[in-house]
Amino acid sequence: MLSDIFQYEFLQNAFLSGLLIGLIAPLLGVFIVVRRLSLIADALSHVTLAGIAASLLLEKKLGLTQPVNPIYMGMTFSVVGSLFIERLRTVYKHYQELAIPIILSGGIGLGVIFISLADGFNTDLFNYLFGSVSAISRSDLWTILGITMLVIFIVIFLYKELFLLSFDEEHAAVSGINAKTIHFIFIVTVALVIAASMRIVGILLVSSLMTLPVAAAIRIAQGFKQTIILSVIFGEVAVVFGLVLSYYLDLAPGGTIVVLSIMILLGAIGWKKWWKGRAV
Repeated sequence: MLSDIFQYEFLQNAFLSGLLIGLIAPLLGVFIVVRRLSLIADALSHVTLAGIAASLLLEKKLGLTQPVNPIYMGMTFSVVGSLFIERLRTVYKHYQELAIPIILSGGIGLGVIFISLADGFNTDLFNYLFGSVSAISRSDLWTILGITMLVIFIVIFLYKELFLLSFDEEHAAVSGINAKTIHFIFIVTVALVIAASMRIVGILLVSSLMTLPVAAAIRIAQGFKQTIILSVIFGEVAVVFGLVLSYYLDLAPGGTIVVLSIMILLGAIGWKKWWKGRAV
């Protein structure tokens, strides 16, 4: 694959997009896991599915000669879903975790309706569900690059605020941090990353890339910043090797990346046990 990258544009798009997604998904995933919001990625990915299905339905029913890229409709649904999650978290102040399954259920329901109206699955929708090396266009790559720059900018300039809100929300509020605004920026950014990641990993597996590398890093990291660094490294390793294996073995890239992430997690758990036994 590495030699073919210089010959085929679709492989360049897939490889570069994978490198970017392998960076930003675990990067935000660290803050998601620490805040105990791991399931939010699943909820927003299913809302994104509804957006993708709606876009493909409109394309089919209206017969558009120049259809809008479904990733934009998916992003729109994902951002709206994230805003609804934040709203529901304020409505159910003592049961904030209810917001996630509510939006998850709504996303699945809308997705099923749009898919049925479009007379079932087609090749495009299948690629969005499980990822595809050949389906990533140059337009998708530029979109992912833009989101990557946005994520890096937010994490760098709002690192202190995100860190405090992740570990002690009450202390953050007392410190004068505008928690509501930071929550809004964070949740919208997560929604954009989820929508961007679906081309590589697939809608149904995107949450895995945001949590599995973090779960592995937590087992062996010595601090928060080290957790971030290891999460990104594990994410990049899983994406790069997953794309290479999926290309040569003709496998779905999403499933391959997730299985490699699980293997990395098992390796981290085994390393931790071995290191403890060695210390004793």
